[in-house]
Amino acid sequence: MKTSVLIPTTGDIATVREHAELADQLGYDSVNCSHIAARDSFTTLAGLAHLAPSVTLATAVAPIYHRSPASMAQTAATIDDLSGGRFRLGLGTGHRATMGGWHGQDIGNPVAEMREYVALVRALLAGGEPPAGARWNSSFAFNGFQARADIPIYLAGLSPAMLRLAGEIADGVVLWACPASYVEDVVVREIAAGRARAGRDLAGFDICAAIPSAVVEDPAVAHDGIRTELHRYFGLPFYRAMFAQAGYEGDIAAYDAAAGVSAQRDAISDAFIADLCAIGKPEDVAAGVARYRAAGATNPMITNIAGTDLRPTLHAAADA
Repeated sequence: MKTSVLIPTTGDIATVREHAELADQLGYDSVNCSHIAARDSFTTLAGLAHLAPSVTLATAVAPIYHRSPASMAQTAATIDDLSGGRFRLGLGTGHRATMGGWHGQDIGNPVAEMREYVALVRALLAGGEPPAGARWNSSFAFNGFQARADIPIYLAGLSPAMLRLAGEIADGVVLWACPASYVEDVVVREIAAGRARAGRDLAGFDICAAIPSAVVEDPAVAHDGIRTELHRYFGLPFYRAMFAQAGYEGDIAAYDAAAGVSAQRDAISDAFIADLCAIGKPEDVAAGVARYRAAGATNPMITNIAGTDLRPTLHAAADA
């Protein structure tokens, strides 16, 4: 059974290195970095390659609108080469507010543009004829260097349409802030529909579900940390739609009615946190990982909760 970890790219770089080394020693399947407003995920993963010589190195995830398909293919191929063929490219659309505000890019039709982007990246990695697209085009070709053509590509999925696309064209899916109940009730069904569209079944497809996790003496510390993190997601349209479909319309309504940030955080229910997270003693974290496996996640990915120590959590989840 596979278990992965998302290593925060914030904070002291020595701690980032320590976490990656420990995950490698404990036999984790992959070390992942998200592409947020901290260290660049690709550069960080390249720097960790020699410290974590066994695990897969993956972005979870990089938004397609911050790099052209040619730049994305070139970066992925370079890290894959530096790591001896251990790179996995996780791609997502990001959000309209950040893609516009950070990069000056507009998200049009995210599903159609993701389909086009992945087709072009795959063609460039394989050295094939780049397909012409409505949004993405490139005449780039590698010169004096041969990329690995089959670098795995995972897609971030929230909506049923994007989950179906992931099942159809990708090697796996990365789920963020998706409660275990949503994995069981929606994700597996929609991935299977996408796989069927491509004439395949679920065999070999990786469902990598992020699980905010913490081994703590006092669960209230982790609850405070995860509410602080979830606060911004309850304000993002893509996540709000997913939370509603997962059955948490009441949390959204309470969040919208709350006056001020503190009250909005408190509006996120204990039930939602229990569905999403793995918090408590080591056995509680292991049970949380097992709950996601039972829901259909083939590769649970633990993530750190602000204010908690990732190291004991890595140990607790390693064999779950």
